[in-house]
Amino acid sequence: MARWFSRKATSTGPALALAVSADGKVAISASFDKSLKVWDVDSGRERRTLQGHTGWVLGVAVSADGKVAVSASFDKSLKVWDVESGQERRTLQGHTSSVNGVAMSADGKMAVSASNDQTLKVWDVESGREQRTLQGHTGWVRGVAVSADGKVAISASSDGTLKVWNVESGQEQRTLQGQPSSVNGVAVSADGKLAVSVSSDQKLKAWDVENGRERRTLQGLTYGLHGVAVNADGKLAVSVSPDQTLKVWDVENGTCLATFFCDDPTICCAMSAGVIATGDAGGRVYLLALEQEKSARRGRAP
Repeated sequence: MARWFSRKATSTGPALALAVSADGKVAISASFDKSLKVWDVDSGRERRTLQGHTGWVLGVAVSADGKVAVSASFDKSLKVWDVESGQERRTLQGHTSSVNGVAMSADGKMAVSASNDQTLKVWDVESGREQRTLQGHTGWVRGVAVSADGKVAISASSDGTLKVWNVESGQEQRTLQGQPSSVNGVAVSADGKLAVSVSSDQKLKAWDVENGRERRTLQGLTYGLHGVAVNADGKLAVSVSPDQTLKVWDVENGTCLATFFCDDPTICCAMSAGVIATGDAGGRVYLLALEQEKSARRGRAP
């Protein structure tokens, strides 16, 4: 299925979240050490460090052009960054508890954040204003994903559900149920029609967002899952787990195409333009390039 190369980039604390620009040239990692790092994917070198949060950085999103990033933190705030200069543009405040994740529209103008206060908030990135609050979950909101056009958001919660939201109106469209334990993360295809979720029950589930039905369950895991990413067309998914693995999945038929091992438990992942990034508890960020092949390969990230 794939050929890979890998470059390890090192941060000073466990990598907790990742984002990759749409062109696959820039990766941004969020860390336990309260900072973010911007990486050049081609060389594997650190471009700059983004500092300003006073708590762990738990989420990060980047615009399609790689110029604007938004980070989410345990310090209850989000920050907007100019990626090229490394300067903080503004701080977004309004949540009353840890902000666990953030997602952006492709144009970088809108962001949606997920929090332990059981809400999501929609933000105007350019002005820093909160546009609306999305309410309905009865547990922590662990993660959020949005379609490229920013019209659909999907949230994952410790209450065991996912919810689909109309971002413009703030209305809940439907609830996705079928995972008996905490839903730890969610990713969505660019068109907003397919979502993949990961949970503590050792399963990935693929969902039809438009009708709320489960398409299939992806099985073959031995630990609860931390993170998930999908490519733009929703045909490939990546999952990470405390067993130190990164797995690549064929979403259409539910098969695992490849497994790669990292040096420590893997915590987060991101995928865009044929580039997969994953981060582990030892502070390493692995940058992996995907090339299509006829058969799957199993290996260790060098």
